[in-house]
Amino acid sequence: MPKTLGILGKKVGMTRVYSAEGTALPVTVVEAGPCIVLQTKSVAKEGYNAIQVGFGSKKESRMTKPAIGHCAAGGKGGFYHIKEFRVNDSSQYEIGQEINISDIFKIGDIVDVSGITKGRGFQGVIKRHGFKGGRATHGSMFHRAPGSIGCSAWPSRVVKGKKMPGRMGNKLVTKKNVMILDIREDANVVVLKGSLPGSIEGLLQIYSK
Repeated sequence: MPKTLGILGKKVGMTRVYSAEGTALPVTVVEAGPCIVLQTKSVAKEGYNAIQVGFGSKKESRMTKPAIGHCAAGGKGGFYHIKEFRVNDSSQYEIGQEINISDIFKIGDIVDVSGITKGRGFQGVIKRHGFKGGRATHGSMFHRAPGSIGCSAWPSRVVKGKKMPGRMGNKLVTKKNVMILDIREDANVVVLKGSLPGSIEGLLQIYSK
């Protein structure tokens, strides 16, 4: 399976655009790149082909000395986010090379986008799993409880994977088959159709198909 390159971006927010037919389309605006190549990996040395890129400028005063030394080869300072992407041939890239959104994608492309969803904290089964809940009147005494969770005689335990209260959100989610509606190279901005995971200013990873 051939490896595909991607780019890192920051979620700016949502808005709407209008198609040629006048239909309003919800879109997410992402500040994607530029990403700086910090390291190249090859089959001969590391066992696989990949490049490591940095995104989001970071002051050296906020970095550790090992991190400063690692980013020094790129010649563009430090970065908040460092990510590795698999590629077919890492020899095509040089340390310090700048990768922009227009170098990888074009308008109309279909991509996959990964991000960390908003954290909702500890939630019950109604909000977390969409349970209906019990009656709210006539002395029901059963409103938002999960109900029975286990078996009595056999197997006398709670089955793994049971839908129960717990932490909700704050996990990596990938939204597949997202269309690129517009690319604005001068501002390093890409406009993607629909909503994307994460909060505003959150990190997004955009992969080609």
